[in-house]
Amino acid sequence: MKSTLVFGITSLCFLGVLYWAVMSGSIQVSLPRLLEGIFSGVDEEVNVIYDLRFPRIIVASLAGAALAVSGALLQAVMRNPLADASIIGISSGANFTALLAVTIFPQLFFYMPLFAFIGGLVACGLVFSLSWKGGLSPMKLILVGVAIHATFTGLSEAFNYRGSYSVTSISAATTSTLSMKTWSEANLILLYGGLAILVAMWLFHWCNLLVLDDRTTSSLGLPILRVRVIVSVVAVILAATATAVAGVIAFLGLLIPHIGRQLIGSDYKLLLPFSAISGALLLVLADTIGRTVLAPNEIPASILMSVIGGPFLIFLLRKSGQ
Repeated sequence: MKSTLVFGITSLCFLGVLYWAVMSGSIQVSLPRLLEGIFSGVDEEVNVIYDLRFPRIIVASLAGAALAVSGALLQAVMRNPLADASIIGISSGANFTALLAVTIFPQLFFYMPLFAFIGGLVACGLVFSLSWKGGLSPMKLILVGVAIHATFTGLSEAFNYRGSYSVTSISAATTSTLSMKTWSEANLILLYGGLAILVAMWLFHWCNLLVLDDRTTSSLGLPILRVRVIVSVVAVILAATATAVAGVIAFLGLLIPHIGRQLIGSDYKLLLPFSAISGALLLVLADTIGRTVLAPNEIPASILMSVIGGPFLIFLLRKSGQ
């Protein structure tokens, strides 16, 4: 009963935020006019909303859902509630390879999530290999992940730097913004991210077993290594796709699963869909606040998420007593 109520309230909040995101901005039209203009295609103001605001909302929704589900999967694999793609370097690795590949081969834009996936997979492999010593140490995972994140962020900054006194392009790690997204990018994240989210929903049973210790899991007949690899690959695909299209957005994969455990419990059968809905809700809300509170100027959603997520991470660390 409680889970149904939580899902219902979260879904209604998401629909409300979607409505606010669509209707707010420099161009404002009534809902009947918006619906009529979408089907007729002759209303210029509605066409502007359709071509600029709709893709932005779709990208924000799917990127938020992908990052939140990715965070939940990584926390199961690493048995660490502090695991998140942005913290352990997966997002920065994905960002660097996507940036490098698209700069060198701009004609391969549609395959940008593939390049991002390769970078994210390399970062994830480095974190596991460098922190493994007779088993997974949750604290060592985080520390190695922070080092990997710093390394790939530095490489991205170095790649973006031009000349001694000027920077011609600013790193997506610090200026990830959802403005000026097009339908090409919306279709991109819908294809890769949408499919990966659907696959992730089928992994709930494995995730419920992975949070147990290895000895218990092995006694239940689960091939731990293979399952851990599969779940990690899906998590990397989700994080890499979101990073390739929306940029590096920190802490969302940390916040949402933790909130979900407080509201609906630790059963991944419920936690994964809740994370998808809530992640979409949070990123669309952050993006809409960012583009309306100081209009016509914008505050990137990534900055708002960092402002929220930093104190939340400190809170989790103090609460854990470690």
